[in-house]
Amino acid sequence: MKVLHDTGVLLGRSMRHILRSPDTIITVLITPVAIMLLFVYVFGGAIRVGTSNYVNYLLPGILLIAIASGIAYTALRLFTDKQRGLFARFHSMPVARSSVLWAHVATSLVSNGISVVVIILVALLMGFRSSAGVVAWLDVAGILALFTLALTWLAVIAGLSAKSVEGASAFSYPLIFLPFISSAFVPTANMPAVVRAFAENQPVTAIVDTVRSLLNSAPVGNEIWIALAWCVGIIVVAYFFAMRAYRQIA
Repeated sequence: MKVLHDTGVLLGRSMRHILRSPDTIITVLITPVAIMLLFVYVFGGAIRVGTSNYVNYLLPGILLIAIASGIAYTALRLFTDKQRGLFARFHSMPVARSSVLWAHVATSLVSNGISVVVIILVALLMGFRSSAGVVAWLDVAGILALFTLALTWLAVIAGLSAKSVEGASAFSYPLIFLPFISSAFVPTANMPAVVRAFAENQPVTAIVDTVRSLLNSAPVGNEIWIALAWCVGIIVVAYFFAMRAYRQIA
């Protein structure tokens, strides 16, 4: 199928750019790994989360922070291609029009997947242990992929609509901050009432709680459905506006 072939070719192009400039992935990894080291080895002893292995509690939130950090580069790559006229150039060639955009989306999924794997390996060195089976790990991978896809379509909107490099990447800052007001670092029960109400009703908490339960082989309850609803809802809405922005430059 032509769309899949063209998407694969353009995905290879994007991944070669990333591999030639590994500082992109390194930069994305520095902040979440530094936060994980800080909270585990500096603050971990003072934080009570009901488990002696704080890195097990912390890891899901760190993974979401890493994904949110990587999304900024997706928006930046889209903005750069738009400014250089690459979209117009590809559209003048015998390339499936949709594949130009889907290649960026696929690149986001692959590059953020690499970041997630590296962070999990670092967490293992720090003492992270999981009793989850293969199916649970696949569920975790699926949820993280959906979360990445949801944020990627938001990045598409930002990258295609921004007027400057700073504007293209700045949208990711609130996304990186969201895990700090969730159950990622401490239980929401310890928060003031207003903060707790926000934390318990935003998407990151549902996703973090679901991933944490899966990794610890604990019952996930309704949290998994809430997490999936958030991810799918964001994907649908963001995709609509992203395609509208794409049609304006196509």
